[in-house]
Amino acid sequence: MNPTYMVIEFKRQARDVSNVMFVLLLPAAMYLLFGASTAGGEQMAGHANLKYYVMASMAAYGAVSAVTAISATAATEQTQGWGRQIGLTPMRPWQFVLTKTVVALAFAAVAMVIVYAVGIFTGAKADATWIWWATAAISLGCSAVFALYGLAAGLLFKSDSAAGVASGAVTFFAFFGNVFIPLSGTMLDIARFTPMYGMIGLVRWPVLEGFMADGKREELWWYIANVVAWTVIFLALALWGVRRSRARR
Repeated sequence: MNPTYMVIEFKRQARDVSNVMFVLLLPAAMYLLFGASTAGGEQMAGHANLKYYVMASMAAYGAVSAVTAISATAATEQTQGWGRQIGLTPMRPWQFVLTKTVVALAFAAVAMVIVYAVGIFTGAKADATWIWWATAAISLGCSAVFALYGLAAGLLFKSDSAAGVASGAVTFFAFFGNVFIPLSGTMLDIARFTPMYGMIGLVRWPVLEGFMADGKREELWWYIANVVAWTVIFLALALWGVRRSRARR
């Protein structure tokens, strides 16, 4: 990984104030709307109250949205010539992917800090301090999967609209990944194979230990297998996109 390029990349992304503010503040706003202001938020759900449950879910969604929006800008870079300049450097495809991922994770961390800070001041509570650290660490770590997804989308669909499409698909993944509303029956069976199901299950594990709204319990290994499988898929697509974009020059 090239530290110099990483700093340059971080500064380039930070210049897009409107996009950065949106991805950083939207998750906190969603938590205030669906968690902090909801009646019954003090009720316990596993090892935390409902406010914490919603807060952790929105923080995970915010991390995914941030990394996707940032990493998917690869499409715009290709049209603006930045990708061509990077292609002339000795940076290898995996180094480019890794650097993009680290920068995207930095923005995701900021988005999560904002959500957790709002949660602290609005009564989100967990049984132990380690639960706060565990859910935050899992969210940030698993969101790296979607940095690969955003990068793959930006490189394979060479268009200025690629970032918007990729970010829009994240909302779709969230709805059908058991993030926003509890699913059951056939919808839950389908959700088990979607990209965000494994991540959100791991994020909620310290709180719910795999138990669902309908009383059923998912095994931990399934959440891990889901995350690993989608990591492999998105990594392969991202590397393919990098190689294909350079082969065109």
